[in-house]
Amino acid sequence: MAAATILIVEDDESLRTLMEYNFGKEDFEVLTAKDGEEALLKIDEEKPDLVVLDWMLPSVSGIEICRQLRQKPETKGLPIIMLTARAEESDRIRGLDTGADDYVVKPFSMEELVARIRAVLRRLRPTLVSDVVTCGDIEIDRTAHRVRRNGEEVHLGPTEFRLLDHLMQNPGRVFSREQLLNAVWGSDVFVEARTVDVHIGRLRKALGKHGDKNPIRTVRSAGYSIEGQQPDERAG
Repeated sequence: MAAATILIVEDDESLRTLMEYNFGKEDFEVLTAKDGEEALLKIDEEKPDLVVLDWMLPSVSGIEICRQLRQKPETKGLPIIMLTARAEESDRIRGLDTGADDYVVKPFSMEELVARIRAVLRRLRPTLVSDVVTCGDIEIDRTAHRVRRNGEEVHLGPTEFRLLDHLMQNPGRVFSREQLLNAVWGSDVFVEARTVDVHIGRLRKALGKHGDKNPIRTVRSAGYSIEGQQPDERAG
């Protein structure tokens, strides 16, 4: 299965480089542009699968680029995630009304942005995102919304499912409660950090229903991680 190609349109060189590095770690093919004119040229020539688009760009704004892309038959369905420091509700509405598929406010966590990219791709470009991920003896099927452990079905609520999905994408990596809140609940939703502990407890209980070893590790004063081999992703 070919990796999704992401175009980053951002005039801040340090942020552009940071996103390029992190997207590459997630096995995306990455293109970059520092302004709107370069972005439109690369979209025409390279045909990316998704665009991460900064609102405040020199010469041509991200909003105007989004509007132009939506007016062209060949790019009207191109997934776009808007990045902006504008946090007002009216700005969010304007960005979404212009045609953005998602809207992420700066500053943001890289984990949340990657999770939102995957969510948009699953919705709009499902053939580019694997449906089945395995980690150790756990298998998660995103399309069917099913989880199995050692072949036995595990019943999870929607929040526990998203939490497990995020952990399984990064086996062995420790996530703080705040990082999990941003990735699973979103940065614009106010949830107590202790809520993560409650859902981790429910997830552990469900995964250990048949007496299996608890795969989720608590790292004191740091957060949580899931043990297991590097996930094997394949099309469902």
